[in-house]
Amino acid sequence: MKITGAQAVVECLREQNVDTIFGFPGGAVLSIYDALYDAKDITHILTAHEQGATHAADGYARATGKVGVVIATSGPGATNTVTGIATAYMDSVPMVIFTGQVASSLLGKDSFQEVDITGVTAPITKHNYIVKDAARLPDIIRKAFQIARTGRPGPVLVDIPKDVQNTVIDYQKIKVNTDYISEDTFHPHFYTKARIEKSVNEAVEAINRAEKPVIYAGGGVNISQASRQLVAFAEKIKAPVTCSLMGMGAFPSSHPYFMGMVGMHGTRFSNYAVSNCDVLIAVGARFSDRVVSKVEKFAPNATIIHIDIDPAEIGKNVNTHIPVCGDVKKILEKLMDMVDEKAPNGWNKQIEEWKKAHPVKSRPAKGKLTPQFILEKLYQYTKGNAIICTEVGQNQMWTAQFYRFDEPRTFISSGGLGTMGYGLGAAIGACIGRPDRRVINVAGDGSFMMNSTELATVSRYNLPVVQLVLNNRSLGMVRQWQKLFYNGRVSYSTLGAEVDFIKLADAYGIKGFRLTSNGEVDDVFTETFNLDRPVLIECVIHPDEMVYPMVPPGAAIDEIID
Repeated sequence: MKITGAQAVVECLREQNVDTIFGFPGGAVLSIYDALYDAKDITHILTAHEQGATHAADGYARATGKVGVVIATSGPGATNTVTGIATAYMDSVPMVIFTGQVASSLLGKDSFQEVDITGVTAPITKHNYIVKDAARLPDIIRKAFQIARTGRPGPVLVDIPKDVQNTVIDYQKIKVNTDYISEDTFHPHFYTKARIEKSVNEAVEAINRAEKPVIYAGGGVNISQASRQLVAFAEKIKAPVTCSLMGMGAFPSSHPYFMGMVGMHGTRFSNYAVSNCDVLIAVGARFSDRVVSKVEKFAPNATIIHIDIDPAEIGKNVNTHIPVCGDVKKILEKLMDMVDEKAPNGWNKQIEEWKKAHPVKSRPAKGKLTPQFILEKLYQYTKGNAIICTEVGQNQMWTAQFYRFDEPRTFISSGGLGTMGYGLGAAIGACIGRPDRRVINVAGDGSFMMNSTELATVSRYNLPVVQLVLNNRSLGMVRQWQKLFYNGRVSYSTLGAEVDFIKLADAYGIKGFRLTSNGEVDDVFTETFNLDRPVLIECVIHPDEMVYPMVPPGAAIDEIID
């Protein structure tokens, strides 16, 4: 059939089974928005800002496993998506971002609202396109979705000039496989099937010999939907499991083999286990600097087995003895069939002794309300049947430490980029993608204020998001570092009490509560979780509340302060 490029965008979204998009209209995408006017089968969520749209699409993708979709106009609209694109890129989140562009005849002339957004985003997208031939538009969109969802997922940007949107083209609908496909990133020149089989055999031999194995699970387990396989594998070889921040939920927190997070703010027993193991099995993890810290002292006595779909990650940050390149779900299934079943031994007993000796516990400062208590209560009231989003900083670490995640895709946070202002937008996307779950965003006051305007989106669609603001009137993690490593010189990290968060919530028509003591939490949580509407809870905590344990920067991960 003959349709315009803008109409082809909508038809391609239908091909990809897209049911929700997030965006903000502007001059260079008016033709696409006009085509969306008649698309009653696609829900468009109007956010307050393009950055909020990208974070919402990101949260939607993480919560559902689907591709998140964003539409923004040219120039400042496009550049406002950059932080959200980079966030998704660092954490391997599948997204397709459509940006409008000035007419092809005006490209390169510094036209009104012209920005070379493909040049800007080249380092932070898995791939990007500027469409100069309208006839190629449908195939480019199909390829964009395929690239976004396959292998190691990531964001793909499609920049569409106005004249391309208005050009009439021949469009033929095709049937598209929208399932996750894992094999696209194999490098046949090195990671051939024979080489992978050899690596799997080497891994089996090392695991069978191991007396002190540890599994280090990352976000790739969640992406590959390999949580069930990971549990079965750990139980067969009797290996304790630790997770990266992005790996939270990949292995049930309630499982006796779970040790919590590893690295800078990981548990003592996780860090001790990694430092003393003889085989470390990294599954879908990238050995970030916040996990590894001092490279030469990281797992110094271990044979390191690294299972990852992206060959570029293997050996990048730590020396890998046995590289296994492939989809972690398939590799775990192979290993399960081949490894010997082990019995609990002295290593398992040692882990339990470390757990008892070094529990993660609240050590309150001078305040009457403690963030640790809040998060433990939050778990009690939700019973884990919730999706928890966070901002970045102390709030993020306290959540990872004190909320128990038993299912994949229930912890949504910016890991690699550490994006303040991420959580509320992500909570919007998660709430829309998973209406069967209550969604809570845990924020510090500094992070929350960066994109608090997205309360307008929460209010507009009456989304039952619970917004927790841990208000210490400071940039908490910045203050913590200044206190610990900069001679206590608190430089420009104090925010004061200029904002009345309850009045702010009221301005958006959102129910607000203020907590100042642990004794008030039960009453407020009881009322909150009996409401099917948006709620904001301000939690006034002391600015000297610290996140412990902590590994100082540059130290080995078993050199811990708390």
